[in-house]
Amino acid sequence: MSYVTRLTCVCCDREFAEGEATTCPGCGPDEGILDVHYDLPSVATSLTRDALARRSLSHWRYRELLPLDEAFCPTSGTIGWTPMIEAPRLAEALGIGRLRLKDEGRSPSGSFKDRASSVGVARAMQEGQRTLACASTGNAASSLAYCTAAAGLETNIFVSQAVPDGKLAQLLAYGARVFKIQGSYAQAYELCTRACERFGWYNRNAAINPYLVEGKKTGGLEVAEQCVDDPPDWVVCSVGDGCSIAGVHKGLAQMRAIGLIDWQARMLGVQAAGVDAIARAYETGDLDRSGAGYTYADSINVPVPRNWRKAVNAVRDSNGAFATVTDEQIMEAVRQSGRLAGVFAEPAAAAAVAGIAGARHDGLLNPQSSVVAMITGNGLKDIDGAMRAVGRPHEISPDLDQVERIVESDPSS
Repeated sequence: MSYVTRLTCVCCDREFAEGEATTCPGCGPDEGILDVHYDLPSVATSLTRDALARRSLSHWRYRELLPLDEAFCPTSGTIGWTPMIEAPRLAEALGIGRLRLKDEGRSPSGSFKDRASSVGVARAMQEGQRTLACASTGNAASSLAYCTAAAGLETNIFVSQAVPDGKLAQLLAYGARVFKIQGSYAQAYELCTRACERFGWYNRNAAINPYLVEGKKTGGLEVAEQCVDDPPDWVVCSVGDGCSIAGVHKGLAQMRAIGLIDWQARMLGVQAAGVDAIARAYETGDLDRSGAGYTYADSINVPVPRNWRKAVNAVRDSNGAFATVTDEQIMEAVRQSGRLAGVFAEPAAAAAVAGIAGARHDGLLNPQSSVVAMITGNGLKDIDGAMRAVGRPHEISPDLDQVERIVESDPSS
């Protein structure tokens, strides 16, 4: 059995039984995103500190808060329990009191999306599905390809022309059928949706599949447990479609509801200034659906986000805030994260660090602030983006005099 009790529409609050709907038919797939609810009093009797101390260090340790029957929820695995890295030099450079980096780049496929994809694959198997599909800017796709390969299932991936080669290589190596669309991410998303309807594939797209956010939620459950007696003031997430920050906040809130923590962190959502529809919707209450905008940080390059309401609610419910950052600020954050903390973040992940700098500049954070930043993807996922940030090597002949000239002209490099 699972502890799921119902699903509700985030737009109209209509209730649905588990399995009754994927999106609210009254509000439509663009607005009628569903949220999964659990019998939290019953969860609290089973998911305790003592119980967790006996479980494997993977995201499956939180099985009571996953939308899976026991037979389809593993008891161990390799996803989750990513390290919480203290970054004192980076904190000092950003002007805050303490910074911990939750390095999701250590996940098997190199990104936070493994949490969602693994739950999506387990859910598909529970529903008797053997073929899955998703549209992605890259990380969701490569994580799904990894998880389906591990489970012996088939997957179909729809990506835009802009997908980085590193992520494309992963997809093909894992054996996915890849459709590289001659168009935008939005067009890839729509084509994937239509293909799922025509061929009966299980749709992994977290923007509309409510069970995928439950996988992302394990990131928040884990932050709560790792910081159980040492809480941060803020948890920072970069924001594309809105699913990740919604999931992290939900995990934190549920750990508080069942009594495993007694604190609440404020959520800081960070968007690229060129693609900031959710940040603007937080202020206005309405989403700009024009599709205008661009950022070089491909994983958050989402002009029309589907899960914007959950993201806005997460920030509002936690008394948090949104910050926007330029591509130049993201590039600086890639450099700072590597040099000052030893964490190689892809541009979209480094956006969280850039957001901390912006929030400190605006007075939202102060010199005493304690912050956890979710580093959602490894820099090797987007080498071209990383190289734009970090520059090029010194190309020389095998001549020591040339080395000396470079050292003397740039001793700090």
